[in-house]
Amino acid sequence: MPQTLETLTRHSDTLTSIRGIVHTMKTLSAINAAPYEHAARSIEAYHQTILEGFAAFAYRTSGINLQQEEAWEHLVIVFGSDHGLCGNYNEALAEVVQHHCQSQTIGKQRLFCIGAQMNDALDDQDLLPEAVLLPPASAEGIGRLAGDIVTRIDRFSRGQPLHHLAVTLAFTQRGEHGTREPTIQSLLPLAPSLLQREKQWDSRSLPDYTMEAGALLSSLIRSHIFASVFRASAEAMVTENSARLALMQQAEQSVDERIEVVEGELRSVRQTEITNELMDVIIGFEALKKPKKRVVSEHP
Repeated sequence: MPQTLETLTRHSDTLTSIRGIVHTMKTLSAINAAPYEHAARSIEAYHQTILEGFAAFAYRTSGINLQQEEAWEHLVIVFGSDHGLCGNYNEALAEVVQHHCQSQTIGKQRLFCIGAQMNDALDDQDLLPEAVLLPPASAEGIGRLAGDIVTRIDRFSRGQPLHHLAVTLAFTQRGEHGTREPTIQSLLPLAPSLLQREKQWDSRSLPDYTMEAGALLSSLIRSHIFASVFRASAEAMVTENSARLALMQQAEQSVDERIEVVEGELRSVRQTEITNELMDVIIGFEALKKPKKRVVSEHP
């Protein structure tokens, strides 16, 4: 059914408004991703310092053998989004988490979830988190969230050795060539390589410490957990905004293509109406040019 000029004009105005909204969302996603990316780079530098602290501690104490036992409980912390418009970002991660939970046959499994949208995606996979936390509203909020999670892990492990507790981080991180990939990262028990003594120290100044060894190791482990959680949260926020940016770019392109089609139809209908009006004028003009026939009356 052919559309009228008025209908096409309203359609074009609506599409233009939608394009403005999509462009604003795309700009906000690009702006929001930058602080989180800076936070991710900063925490990587801090985490590297913590790892060097583990290496120095292990070298000074001649290495420590960690007990390798099956964990009694498994805690999975899933970092997702609290807002939509990011495609299958949460669904893809929830599917990976579901496969991971199925592969863990020993120990009680418990889940913490960050983000309401992630909670819905986990629910679709028949996974029920014990707690749903709010994601950070800004880069400054990442430290608050990381500190809250570390406190919950401390409360969760109270009364049992760390090697009886397994903690896994599930988040989406950046891949090569701008891709994103769901990641499962084991946080606890600690990897044996963290406390493996190096054969030789690179510096002529050998490492040493003065505080009690147990307190120092505990501080290093807590800092390692905090830095790992902080990085996972920052990566999740970067990739969430990246996913939303890519989706908004696709939407903007689709809207532009639709606007081009509607404007083409609008020009065609407008031209048709102009042509019809001109034809009416020409026909009327031609009708006026024709001489009127004179009526001759005949008398007997």
